[in-house]
Amino acid sequence: MNQFISSFTFIFQISVFAITMYYLLLSLFGLYKKEDKGAENCAPKKTFALLVAAHNEEMVVGKIIESLKEIDYPKEMYDIFVIADNCDDSTASIANSYGVNVHERKVPDKRGKGYALEWMFDRIFKMDKKYDAIAIFDADNLISKNFLKEMNYKMQQGYKVVQGYIDSKNPNDSWITQSYSISFWTANRLFQLARANLGLSNQIGGTGFCMDTEILRKLGWGATCLTEDLEFTCKLVLNGHKVGWAHNAIVYDEKPLTLKQSWNQRKRWMQGFTDVSSRFFSKLLKKAVKDKSFTALDCALYTIQPFVTILIGLSAVLTMMQVNTKDGLNIFVINDLFNNVFGSVFGSIIWKTFSIIQFIFTPLIMLLENKLSKKMFITFGLYSLNVIILSYLYGGQPTFIEMLIGNIAYIGTFIVMIRMIGGKNPLKLFVWYLLYGIYTLTWIPITIQGIIDKDKKEWSHTKHIRQISIQDVE
Repeated sequence: MNQFISSFTFIFQISVFAITMYYLLLSLFGLYKKEDKGAENCAPKKTFALLVAAHNEEMVVGKIIESLKEIDYPKEMYDIFVIADNCDDSTASIANSYGVNVHERKVPDKRGKGYALEWMFDRIFKMDKKYDAIAIFDADNLISKNFLKEMNYKMQQGYKVVQGYIDSKNPNDSWITQSYSISFWTANRLFQLARANLGLSNQIGGTGFCMDTEILRKLGWGATCLTEDLEFTCKLVLNGHKVGWAHNAIVYDEKPLTLKQSWNQRKRWMQGFTDVSSRFFSKLLKKAVKDKSFTALDCALYTIQPFVTILIGLSAVLTMMQVNTKDGLNIFVINDLFNNVFGSVFGSIIWKTFSIIQFIFTPLIMLLENKLSKKMFITFGLYSLNVIILSYLYGGQPTFIEMLIGNIAYIGTFIVMIRMIGGKNPLKLFVWYLLYGIYTLTWIPITIQGIIDKDKKEWSHTKHIRQISIQDVE
């Protein structure tokens, strides 16, 4: 039995480690960012229909219209359309006051952004005026002035669909908005830019993306699940197209303020992911094998994120069970691999080095994206040495209780030092970054809920409490 447990957990842990290493290696290609100013010198040729999907968004719809009107692109080459979808507030009248095209939709039994977009696409196809591309936004977004220049440039390079950089317009509102912002900043750099550098397909992010009108007409939208962006990405890849990436075309998105709001939104994402993976994973895998397409394989792996999240969580639990049991449970853990290959001393050094790099990797990306100061990056670097310092103090491999007490004391020391030297704002940033770890852990129960409820299509609406203009975030 002991041998079976060891062998089974060996296969399981190595498999999870291999998936983790794939994403780690992929992310390394995002460290390089080419300075590309081609959009500034590219003549405006593409015409755009800008679609804003809105459901009871009277608080924010005016600000996105203002930011769209201020885009630095010939005004005669783009039009703004607001879809007032099943609204019972003043969204439509406010949008009308700005002189844009407002289309009111009343179909209560088919609520949701995917349905609203499909309805609006059909209307645009039938219009006398034709557009080369259609751009999609959420009502709480704000758009950078260079957005259409960047999209025009990328689409002239041959991309049929292009995703812009999704930033946050309220990163400092709470630890939840800060956590959201960190996850988006890192995803933009480590996965979106990395895929662009490797020539893979990027992922549509739900807002801030443009689609060639003809490719949309040809393939059909048909994406009405809870994650219509992922569904359409899979359709594109299956039909041999790649989603392009415009790192300099920025869309500022409003993040939920509370853990409850965040939980509901991320649960919806995981429900959609699970639904899409059940319908597209095998198709993408077949295409990857048949066409020898690494792009299709990468997209297939992306669709099964909910299951990968649970596997990583289970791997962590098994590791804690093994490490914190006096005589062990014959469970294989990854640091055993390092010890067996490199010896216990050198293997321990490699594992601790890996732990330090893993911790400071995200602050490094924030530094590269100009979201973190050099002083705070150094602070996080010094804090990451806790794995070495605590091991030295306790000797050998400290127990879970020793590590817990040691880390509490270590964090307390840093909090006092940062408050005395840096002040209130750096302290808040430091504490919130540590809470980002809790935010990350909540993905596990959220994902489990999402998988269980994958067939439920309840939509949760995030209520907005104030207005933010494009001048406030740029």
